[in-house]
Amino acid sequence: MTASPSPATPGRVRVAVAGLGWAGREIWLPRLAGHPRFSVAAVIDPDPAARERARAAHQVPTGYADVDDIPAGAVDLVVVAVPNHLHADVAARLLRRGVPVFLEKPVCLTSAEAEQLAEAERTGGAVLLAGSAARYRADVRALVGATDDLGAVRHVDVAWVRARGVPDAGGWFTRRELSGGGALVDLGWHLLDTVLPLLGPSPVVHAVGSVSDDFVNDDAAAAAWRGTATDADRARGDVEDTARAFLLTADGASAGLHACWASHEALDRTTITVHGTAGQATLNCTFGFSPNRAPTPVLTRTRDGQTVHLPLPVEPVGTEYDRQLDALPELLAAPTSRGVAAAEARRTIDVIERIYRCARPTAPTYALAGTLDR
Repeated sequence: MTASPSPATPGRVRVAVAGLGWAGREIWLPRLAGHPRFSVAAVIDPDPAARERARAAHQVPTGYADVDDIPAGAVDLVVVAVPNHLHADVAARLLRRGVPVFLEKPVCLTSAEAEQLAEAERTGGAVLLAGSAARYRADVRALVGATDDLGAVRHVDVAWVRARGVPDAGGWFTRRELSGGGALVDLGWHLLDTVLPLLGPSPVVHAVGSVSDDFVNDDAAAAAWRGTATDADRARGDVEDTARAFLLTADGASAGLHACWASHEALDRTTITVHGTAGQATLNCTFGFSPNRAPTPVLTRTRDGQTVHLPLPVEPVGTEYDRQLDALPELLAAPTSRGVAAAEARRTIDVIERIYRCARPTAPTYALAGTLDR
């Protein structure tokens, strides 16, 4: 059953959540429902049962099957957390109608989709905001602050390596036509969102890499904390579980990237090391929600053979998502926000596309014996 749209609450952003999979259901909906700056006006999902469960759990007045069903003026923002292959299409439809969008990562799967989002934002006059939770982590912010004392940044190493963490094994997450890719699109988007600002504004002129899929169809490597696909959904995965890449900017700064859904490690870990002309800083932590993590993050700075530990605040797992919601109302209202997310997505997906082109070379073609090229 669907109720009438709720009236606006003074001082609150009326928000709808589109997509009630794991991210929409577990990350965004409960946080939005409990946040004093937001009022959840609607949930959107083609599954009626999912809509009703979400409405009942969070006292949401309205549910719709599709974003096109939202009446004009009913919401101030839509959080889009649909499967990857629908991100750009759903967000662009909303933007062209003049509805602001907060789009989960990956913001897009191709450069063409990045252009589609930019065009939709211009056409509708509504702002596109994008998920970039890693930037809101207190330990990442401390690392960025520590780089001020490192001189010019020459190289950054970033790695997010899970011990066992293939998401929704056999479901859409591991099917390239629906996800756009594996660990590089999923974990790698977060890593690039962190490393590219550290490298500065200079364009990435070279991006090479490799991918492998040794664990993606191994049930023992699945992320049990995310749940598993149903038997009806199961199909053999055709994406990578591991990606390694090397980037070089026009200014000569470089980065090494390692994104891995499953490995031979004991714990899930995220490591970021910034190498500068006057020293280096290393953050050891664990991104994401996996319980199989290092207990506390550690930040160190090394100069002239001396390593010191830098202070870090202690925060609960997932605080970065709360902090990002804290910032959304101001970003939504700021004229300077327009075009930023699309431009950043364009830079990120360009790097990802080039890594995939290198890692998935086109098979050579051969002329039949006795024929001539004309």
